Amino acid sequence: MAEQAAPALARPSAQASVLLAYAAFLLVGISSGVGGVLLPAHIADYGVDKATIGLTFFTSGAGFLLGATGAGTLIHRYGVRASLLTGTTAFAAAAVYTATRPPLTAFVAVALLAGVGTGLLEAALNTHLADLPQATDRINRLHAFFGVGALLGPLLAAWMLTRTSWPAVWAVQALICLPLLVGFLRALPRTPRPEHHQPDAPGPGLLSATVRQPRVIVAAMFLAVYVGLEISVGSWGYSFLRTERALSDLLAGYAVSGYWLGLTLGRFLISPIAGRLRLGTAAMAYACLGGTAAACLLIWAVPQPAAAAAGMAVLGFFLGPIFPTTMAIMPRLTQQRLVPTAIGITNGLTTVGGATLPWLAGTLAQTTGTWTLLPFATVLAVMQLSLWSPLARHLRRMDG
Repeated sequence: MAEQAAPALARPSAQASVLLAYAAFLLVGISSGVGGVLLPAHIADYGVDKATIGLTFFTSGAGFLLGATGAGTLIHRYGVRASLLTGTTAFAAAAVYTATRPPLTAFVAVALLAGVGTGLLEAALNTHLADLPQATDRINRLHAFFGVGALLGPLLAAWMLTRTSWPAVWAVQALICLPLLVGFLRALPRTPRPEHHQPDAPGPGLLSATVRQPRVIVAAMFLAVYVGLEISVGSWGYSFLRTERALSDLLAGYAVSGYWLGLTLGRFLISPIAGRLRLGTAAMAYACLGGTAAACLLIWAVPQPAAAAAGMAVLGFFLGPIFPTTMAIMPRLTQQRLVPTAIGITNGLTTVGGATLPWLAGTLAQTTGTWTLLPFATVLAVMQLSLWSPLARHLRRMDG
């Protein structure tokens, strides 16, 4: 796959497409990062509780699932370029409408369209970079740029909320889509490469074969828990820090940014450090999962505000490499011909955890108190360890 893509990479447009991929994931990260800071503003503006506003997790998650699982067919028929244009347009349209401050029912519903756009973007960009040389490094950097956006998002939202209302934050996200649309139009070919455009390719057969792969299903479950933990802390951590650790609005926003900064640094740094220490993928992941559980316990057990803020950064740092590392090992978990479908299914099914678990965290916060966030996160961290175990055994068998 990489050898076929190498000549294409020499073209300036292919180089530009890699940079555009990073920029698009920056936008996805910003969108995710602003969510937690905007939640209290949404709750106050619409006059609803946490559980009600948490319904947006379900609608956006359903949209993401539709976009991610449908991306394979769209890419097969029309190419990566069309998929990226469709995804960016869908997200931009949802952002523009949300910026009008629609009624509550429409606000919840339009999150479905934003989710479709994000799902298409993520699936198409992962597929595009997986088809280029040095795919593992590029995918890790791709997800690191998500962390950069998630770091900038809370800072942007917290700063804007001191000067304007929350719809303006969505307007800014819509504006960011414009240069991406222009870039995708110019940098990517109009039609798919011949080797990928096969009208008679058995798409449904590939899907059916992929879902019968036990290791793919375990990996999907593992990442569903991971995404649920990441989004739960990213979305409700701001509220937790304000109410349970008595941080000011601004400092709580900075602490959440520290969480996303840790996530980004973990994706840039942990893999090279593990390489120098000669740790295999399984051992590196175990170290990250253990660090995640320890950080959750630290924030939970130590009530000081400074410890909570530092713990958020440590938690993000160890969480960071888990998702891209799992995507990178997918070729080792299934047959080569099933890898693209496996990536799409695994990425799409993370919405189950990404929707259900943050909603459950918000409901617990509403009914019992925001202090429940850290016990909840600790349980998810332990679940991650148990789900990683069979995947680690498989990797060690392959490594001899």
